[in-house]
Amino acid sequence: MSGLSYPEMEGCRNLLGLLDNDEITALCDTVTNRLVHPDDRQDAIRAILVYSQSAEELLRRRKVHREVIFKYLAAQGVIIPPATEKHNLIQHAKDYWKKQLQLKLKETPEPVKTENVRVFQQQEKEDKKAEKVDFHRLGEEFCHWFFQLLNSQNPFLGPPQDEWGPQHFWHDVKLRFYYKTSEQNVIDYHGADIVSLRLLSLVKEEYLFLSPNLDSRGLKCASSPHGLVMVGVAGTVHRGNSCLGIFEQIFGLIRCPFVENTWKIKFINLRIIGEGSLAPGKLMEPAITFEPSDLEAFHNVITLCGTSEVYGLM
Repeated sequence: MSGLSYPEMEGCRNLLGLLDNDEITALCDTVTNRLVHPDDRQDAIRAILVYSQSAEELLRRRKVHREVIFKYLAAQGVIIPPATEKHNLIQHAKDYWKKQLQLKLKETPEPVKTENVRVFQQQEKEDKKAEKVDFHRLGEEFCHWFFQLLNSQNPFLGPPQDEWGPQHFWHDVKLRFYYKTSEQNVIDYHGADIVSLRLLSLVKEEYLFLSPNLDSRGLKCASSPHGLVMVGVAGTVHRGNSCLGIFEQIFGLIRCPFVENTWKIKFINLRIIGEGSLAPGKLMEPAITFEPSDLEAFHNVITLCGTSEVYGLM
């Protein structure tokens, strides 16, 4: 899911404010396929914005009437003929938001904030003529962000600290979930919506807490010449005061080309092993069992064969 830029997000939020409550509820059901049950009007609007692939997709919805777009544009000082057709109104709105984004970029040296993942600030060399990414630091900051956000969705920890959703993933993200407790299963999930919901259910419905081990043995990072960064992390799995086992996880991250210093998740391999299935002593030292060179080879096989055949490292 590509998501909305900051001007698009604010513009669509104001535009949706022109709809009545029944229209907002119906639109939320359509956009989220009835998988989200908002508590109030503002919660419904947030869900609509988060789960919309783009501003154009949202504006093309039948429940977003031509008259609403016209009223919004008029309120912004964009004067166009009243008989303008809906598809032309949508283009006027997109052009307006694009200009707002360009103005924002000129006003501040900081990247425009969106609801995408912003996990790492690039380091400039002393001569400031080139930039070099510290991939280990990127992986460490990404894991801090990811697990803090995911674990905060656990109802036992109180209200979530931030919004979890498909906006943090590429639209074609793939998740391979391997778990071994009383039984052994491997299940594949495809698409930002499904992957996001499956990971969310681990903490929100199964009440798990994933505690990453970010020391030298629990975190490994590697990068490819094509810009794919792989982060391998290990840790323990908890529910309440009980330690249930360990996990190993590989993330594939790709930089978002539209927003500086922003990375989104391309694929995830997650392996959870229950305590009863572990060798003696392994629970005390959760660690990644492969080297950065293995991660690089992992990427090369993905590039050639696709992700469905290359999970031997897990």
